[in-house]
This record gives sequence, C-alpha cells and structure tokens, in this order.
Amino acid sequence: MPELVKKCPECSGINLNWNKDRGEIICRDCGLVIEEKMVDFTQEWREFDSEDGERRRAGAPMTYTQYDHGLGTEVGQKADLFKLGGKERNKFFRLRKWQYRISTAIERNLKLALAELKRVSSFLKLPKSVEEESARIYTLAVQRGLVRGRSMESVVAGALYAACRRHDVPRTLDELSEASGIEKKEIGRTYRFVTRELGISILPSNPADYIARFASSLKLNAETQSKSIEILEQAQKAELTSGRGPTGIAAAALYVSALLHGEKRTQREVADVAGVTEVTIRNRYKELLDELKLEKEIKKKKKGKKR
Repeated sequence: MPELVKKCPECSGINLNWNKDRGEIICRDCGLVIEEKMVDFTQEWREFDSEDGERRRAGAPMTYTQYDHGLGTEVGQKADLFKLGGKERNKFFRLRKWQYRISTAIERNLKLALAELKRVSSFLKLPKSVEEESARIYTLAVQRGLVRGRSMESVVAGALYAACRRHDVPRTLDELSEASGIEKKEIGRTYRFVTRELGISILPSNPADYIARFASSLKLNAETQSKSIEILEQAQKAELTSGRGPTGIAAAALYVSALLHGEKRTQREVADVAGVTEVTIRNRYKELLDELKLEKEIKKKKKGKKR
C-alpha cells in the first residue's frame, strides 16, 4: 500500500484496504474510495476486431518450438512478393539476406532442427507438451555443444524420445526410427548421451503404458485390456519385468489376455503391432504362463468353449 495515505480523510480511520484488482485504496470503516491508482495487474489485452468485440492476447506466449522463442520478427514472407513492385522486391530480398547473415550459427541450426522436430512430432501424433519439452531439450543440447559430431536428425530424435519418456507418452525406438529415418541404435545412443550430459533423470518405462495403444490397434475389448494390466501387475510382483523390454512384456500380457477372453490373435499380429519379433512374444508368453500359473486357466477356457 502506498505510504502517502495514512488515514481516511472522512472518518480518520486507519483500517485501509488496497484492492489490487481495481487499483483502489478503500476505507473499510466508512467505504470511502480514498485514492484510485488504476494499476492493472491482469494480462495485457488488445482489441483487434471492433465489430466482434473479441479480446485477444497482445502477443503469443514464449515457446521453445521456435528458434527465437517466438519473440523475434521476420522481414516479411515469400507470399508478400506478389504485392511488391520491382524496387520494393529487390529491397525485400536484400533485407531478408541481411537478416540471415546477422543470425548466429545456433539460430540457424535451431531454425532447421525445429522444423524437422515438428515434422517428426506430427508424424507420430505427439501432444504439444511433448513437442515443447523436446524442443527445450534440443535447444539446451545445442547451447552446450552436444550436437557437434552428430547428425541433427539423430539429436532431434533423441530429444523427442526423451520428452516422450518424461511425459509418459509411449513411443518405441522403432517408431521414432521409422519417422526420422535414423537407425534405432543411433537414436538410443544419442538419447543416452544427451540425457546424461544434461542431467535429465528419466524413470524406466512402464509396460502398462503401452497396453491401451496396442489393444486399440488389435481391436480388443475393454475386458481384455483390463485383464492384461492385471497380468502385468502380477508379473511386476514376481519380478518378471526387470531386465526385459517393456513393449515385449506388454505385448505378451495382451496376447495371454486375448486367449483368456476368446479374442484369439496370432503371435505375428501382436508382434507387428508392438514392433517386436515373434520369438520375443513366445519367450515372454512362456514365462508368464510358467511363473503366474496361467496355463490351467487357459485350458479351462478352451474346455468351456468345446462344451
């Protein structure tokens, strides 16, 4: 509260209140508005369309998905060329050229890399939160000089995979490899290097995160999906998930659950959806049957159907 106002001029009361939202100093005893500071503590708005009367933000929020965080300006766009004459067009190209020349190497790298990041993110249908996080990770990697000696595409893919893991968005290395055109081993190697150098802590993948997507692709019902999660919980208690790929164990649990509910799917179908081999499905399937004693339950289901 401003120090100039000590007491109410009407009732000499000192019980004053400063209303930040309205920018007023009010006496609580008599209700007199003593002073109007008119300080606006809310967001800044501007009126763009007087006809509709809609209020919009004065500017876009900061974002890592743009090389300048969305705070810079561009000298026109190529679409503006059709509106310009000969001299103005030459001036336009000259200004664009100088804008490119004065940009730093990091800005030029980010401009290319973030365009590739958006392309891969769109291909994988990733949410905006993951795209923003991956752009932040890549920007930090460039600023620390971690991109040197590595291809831009592999670092982009590694940053996307790290962001997916941090936000619990299940995407496999095979899917990232297909989207980016980089080998699976190279993405994994870059991902481990970047997270280690930047000190990013990432928890191990939970196999249950993959169940919903795999079940949707295989067109399995909700009961089969719920049962597969129960099987995974039992497998975790029996320590069957440690040291094994999350996609393989998730696919095997879904395969077992489908057999129990009479929604038979071949091992090849499940393997194709999960991006693993049939051998992996078969090995994990046998481990689940042996350790969780599910073989008897499957046999009972088969006998009940024959009757």
